[in-house]
Amino acid sequence: MSSSDPAAPVSGAVGSAASHEAAADAPEPNPYLVSRRSGGLLTMLFVLIVLAAGISFISLPYVVLQPGPITNTLGQLDGKPIIQVKGVAAYPAKGALDFTTVRISGGPGQRVNPFDLAVARLRDEEEIFPREAYYPEETTREEVRQESAAEMVDSQEVAAAIALRETGRTVPERVVVSQVPDGSPAKGVLEAGDEFVSIAGRPTADAAAVQAAVRAQKAGTKVAIVVKRQGAQKALSVPTRDNGGSTIIGVLLGREYDLPVDVTITAGGVGGPSAGTMFTLAVYDVLTPGDLTGGRRIAGTGTMEPDESVGPIGGIRQKLHGARDGGADYFLAPADNCDEVVDHVPDGLTVVRIGTFDDALGAVRAIAAGEADSLPTCSQG
Repeated sequence: MSSSDPAAPVSGAVGSAASHEAAADAPEPNPYLVSRRSGGLLTMLFVLIVLAAGISFISLPYVVLQPGPITNTLGQLDGKPIIQVKGVAAYPAKGALDFTTVRISGGPGQRVNPFDLAVARLRDEEEIFPREAYYPEETTREEVRQESAAEMVDSQEVAAAIALRETGRTVPERVVVSQVPDGSPAKGVLEAGDEFVSIAGRPTADAAAVQAAVRAQKAGTKVAIVVKRQGAQKALSVPTRDNGGSTIIGVLLGREYDLPVDVTITAGGVGGPSAGTMFTLAVYDVLTPGDLTGGRRIAGTGTMEPDESVGPIGGIRQKLHGARDGGADYFLAPADNCDEVVDHVPDGLTVVRIGTFDDALGAVRAIAAGEADSLPTCSQG
């Protein structure tokens, strides 16, 4: 026992010495080498950060379209109904008739960089277009805002007029000069706001009558036009010009309506004409008894033209995704946008093809009745 007791500490001592020898044989870390490696990594990281920051400031001549929010035209905005009527009964409306929007990055006063484009390419709900496809060169942000606001006002007036006519009311229409572009034959003779009374002695009750009367003239001659300006009639002699075989006076036409009912539509800061179809449906719903939507959430888009046709719009793919993200189960899409809809419909969204206001109204009624399966889509008749 006593001879073995001292052995343990000896063994332990030998082990301890071996450990010290091994430690002594291992090379000591070089603090300067570690510092150089860390410095190199930090330098690379700094360079990458600088490059990333530099790339983020690169402005590319593109715009990126993204889904925007949806708004229920049968709901309220800032505590007030979006659709308000005065002088007649307004009927409570259930469900939702949502107008859809698109966010556009890269317009005047904005920029998109390579990172934005890389992300957009990976997402089905985003699209990239050359900037000039949406904004002519030198267009300012204020010009875009003003044009968009004017288009929204026009779409609301047309929506109210058509909805009122669909309820059996008479809505007189006036055709006016909305713009006289530079270089127009009528520049300096006709003015924005002039209301057409007659052309070459022919009454001009609507835009089609104005266009037909002008086209009946010999290009290069002057035509007698009577307009109403600031409440007084004026007889004018307006030059004409040939344009691809048709006679023109070179003005843009607008319409003004004498609405028999005071209709107010509030859209907040949204602009453009593409909510026209949904506005028309909403005004009609408010003016008529019954539950038009059957409590369903129906979104859609499309301009509403004075002849009650539904016009195509931009950003249909983004609006489909925005509608679905907002909870809509059905979407009314202009027939002329159908080629952009196919293969891009989000799961759970039923897209219905429409070409006129009657199509849109019939679709909403069918959806309310649970008969959506019978409606035409963008992939079949």
